[in-house]
Amino acid sequence: MLSHLGIGFMRLMALLPLRGVRALGRVLGWFLYRLAASRRRVVAVNLRLCFPQLSDAQRDVMARRTFVYFAQAWLDRGWLWHGGIERLQRRLRVRGAVHELQGDAPTVIFAPHFVGLDAGWTALTQSLPRAFTTIYSNQVDPLLDRWILDGRKRFGQPRLFGRDDGLKPVVQALRAGQPLYLLPDMNITRQESVFVPFFGVSTATLTSLSRFAKMGRAKVVPVITELTDAGYDVHVLPAWDDFPTDDLQADAATMNRRLQDYVERMPSQYYWVHKRFKMRPAGETSVY
Repeated sequence: MLSHLGIGFMRLMALLPLRGVRALGRVLGWFLYRLAASRRRVVAVNLRLCFPQLSDAQRDVMARRTFVYFAQAWLDRGWLWHGGIERLQRRLRVRGAVHELQGDAPTVIFAPHFVGLDAGWTALTQSLPRAFTTIYSNQVDPLLDRWILDGRKRFGQPRLFGRDDGLKPVVQALRAGQPLYLLPDMNITRQESVFVPFFGVSTATLTSLSRFAKMGRAKVVPVITELTDAGYDVHVLPAWDDFPTDDLQADAATMNRRLQDYVERMPSQYYWVHKRFKMRPAGETSVY
């Protein structure tokens, strides 16, 4: 019942002008900041570790903005997944080195966890004539799962692989010229991670970006999606010319170092609600 109501509410969001959706997002973000105490603590710890040079007051302002951006981006899925095509074309702007995503060269898209991830995916699948792929984690609620899948399959002919599908079909699609929209900056599993610095903190970091690039004989193209007053700017950056190497740990460190540069440009839009530093090296206690 709640899922039906929630999806119905999101369909209504597609009918509102953007300023109305964003205003509701500001209110929702403020309430989340006030009420979600455990998640507020996660954000506070992440910001303290990554921005120790800031005062408590400055980090608190950043945390409040993080919750607002998070809420606005979530409500934006209403118009991203149910809004008219012309409206999406006005609100989604793909900029920068777009030529890197044209043609059929094997490509891994490094798409870090900024709040606009779904907007970036929608913009690319709508505007570029390629069959994009990504890796999807199923939701517990089947109705919510279907709604998210339908939203992400709205444009083009994308393929969403489940984590249980394994590496083989993903690599095959990559070699066949289907770009992989990859989100490797999460603390998921120790088995596929190495500890390298992120904002000076030893961080469990997935090696999947390097491994997929190598197995797929693919270039790596960063795509950074920025939430703006007019919608979203999807920044396509030049392909990395020194990646991957034969050293997974060095590649993970390179990824984190460059990701840090991207985060510093719009720090409040990064996904700080995630326990990015949950896994610790042997002997270290939890930071949360």
